[in-house]
Amino acid sequence: MAPFAIREKDGLRFSYFPAWEKLGVGHAFTCRTGGESDNLEGILNMGLHSGDNPEKVVRNRQKVAKALGFDLNRTVTCNQVHSTHIVRVTEADAGKGAFTYEDTLPQTDGLITDCRNLPLLLVFADCVPILLVDTCSNAIGLVHAGWRGSVAGIAKKAVEQLAEAFGCQPHNLAVGIGPSIGPCCYEVDEAVRSQAEAYASCFTPGREGHYQLDLWKMNTLQLLEAGVPQEMIFRSDYCTCCHQGDFFSYRGEHGKTGRLAGILFRK
Repeated sequence: MAPFAIREKDGLRFSYFPAWEKLGVGHAFTCRTGGESDNLEGILNMGLHSGDNPEKVVRNRQKVAKALGFDLNRTVTCNQVHSTHIVRVTEADAGKGAFTYEDTLPQTDGLITDCRNLPLLLVFADCVPILLVDTCSNAIGLVHAGWRGSVAGIAKKAVEQLAEAFGCQPHNLAVGIGPSIGPCCYEVDEAVRSQAEAYASCFTPGREGHYQLDLWKMNTLQLLEAGVPQEMIFRSDYCTCCHQGDFFSYRGEHGKTGRLAGILFRK
């Protein structure tokens, strides 16, 4: 079984972790084709804040929900701001941000819940999607980790908040690190490196004053520090900048791009 794969359904393409089929969750990372967009023909943009026609983005979300078998009317999303703020969502939050950007949960970069059929959806274009599933309860989490969130430890914080909110034990968590910019393409400067002294091994020197940053490694190290076993960490190792035919890349497309969605729900 491949650790990470892409499949097609209803004319759309999704990437996922095949081993997670047995966990009782639905999950996917959307690919970029098969949708509607005012910016590029046939593009499956899932981000309401990306300068695209919001009606077409909503139709894209509806297509994805139908293909994956979840209820968009109950889906929860948030206004992502590169923070470490994580919110516990409940039935009272069902539908927030699914159809309009104005009613998203404000200034949040992670969602956790133990409600069944309450889908979590965040959007990405190079930043790291992190999915967390407790194998011994209904608890799940979805996190947006850019370099700021990664350096500030949002992955570790998600593990801690799952424990605090639902009693989850780190050794029972399955964690997936989805498609995102890889160390091959992610160049940063000294100002970024100086904020992450504890993770110096994640920076490889490049041209003068610059480094290649491995966000996959940084978040993996944090998950291990938080007590998640190595064998329970699933990585796509799929660079969005290298694979722009499949995924959106903010850096690769110079800021003018759509957003893929990371989706997670407990069936």
